[in-house]
Amino acid sequence: MNASQQHMLDLYRFAQHQESAPPAPGTGDLQAARELRTWLRFRAVVGDRTTTRRRRWAAALRGQRRQGLIRA
Repeated sequence: MNASQQHMLDLYRFAQHQESAPPAPGTGDLQAARELRTWLRFRAVVGDRTTTRRRRWAAALRGQRRQGLIRA
């Protein structure tokens, strides 16, 4: 049974008991993704990993430029 079928079954059950219907599947996905992005940004600031990561990437790119693997 997929999510849509389960949702239809839940709608039927809630209608039989005259209760409000549950939200459709995927309703909160976008909000959850935004909250995850915000949380990861917060953790990066608190852990001060953003600067370290940028330095690491810059050093890696400088090394590749010196070796001639990429162009500036």
